[in-house]
Amino acid sequence: MILDAIFSPEFLNNTLRATTPILFAALASAIASKSGVINMALEGIMLFTALFGVIFSAAFQSPWLGLLATMAVGGFIGFLLAFFVLRLKTDEILAAIAINLIANGATILILLFVSGDRGISSSIQSIIIPRITLPIIKDIPFLGEVLSNQNVLTYISLIMVAVVHIFLYKTPLGLQIRAVGENKDAAESVGISSKKIRYISLTLSGVIASLGGFFLSGGYMTKFTIGMSAGRGFIALAASAMGGNTPIGSFLVSLLFGAAQALSNILQLGAWPHELVQMLPYATTLIGLGVYSYSRMKKRQRLTGR
Repeated sequence: MILDAIFSPEFLNNTLRATTPILFAALASAIASKSGVINMALEGIMLFTALFGVIFSAAFQSPWLGLLATMAVGGFIGFLLAFFVLRLKTDEILAAIAINLIANGATILILLFVSGDRGISSSIQSIIIPRITLPIIKDIPFLGEVLSNQNVLTYISLIMVAVVHIFLYKTPLGLQIRAVGENKDAAESVGISSKKIRYISLTLSGVIASLGGFFLSGGYMTKFTIGMSAGRGFIALAASAMGGNTPIGSFLVSLLFGAAQALSNILQLGAWPHELVQMLPYATTLIGLGVYSYSRMKKRQRLTGR
């Protein structure tokens, strides 16, 4: 029965759905990493923007205006991280950990202050991003069931893979980002401000990650719940690293982790232990990182002749 479920179009449809927030965050991580800074605050950014997505969409009574306002929040948090790292010379890992820890408590406090709710935004009448059916594609057997009837943000995440690829490899700003990440001193010797480029990269990283946060509370679910990012920001960091910090590589690895998440959802319907099922996406991440690290080690050994 499990094999039948795995090879069903519904499973692949759910895989794309589960991949969406991870993919947004992985693309955000790729942009930051290309500039030479690791954005480990993705978890906190997604958690903050999941909450503000609910608040803003309810306030504006429009998911699109809510999305734009949420992207501004994500960009601000990314800019704030850049300020602490680049201006105040804070360690980038410690600054990101601080943002993640603050997000865990601050989202509970903000939710309580705004709505009086504890744990879930049950009294906030938020407006979610709709699903759409794709003409022509919806009529194709099997493929139509996989690709059609997805949330708009799922399609945007797939488009963003191409957009980020073109941005990083085909535009002057993308070239500057990669130049700063590869050799900051060489980039500065030709007049590129590494600090300015990293400010831009981390701000863009926050904006893209906010799309994943908004999807969690306005697409994957219809409300905000405490801790709903559930480690997806860290999984996205692993997806980006395993994909070589490239958009296409990040997409392929994000699909793997999305499939693990979809599989865990299926197993919850069976007699499997609840704790074992819940750890499946994280175990997949750990195994994937182990395989990735081992392959890199063997590659270094071949290059050095050892």
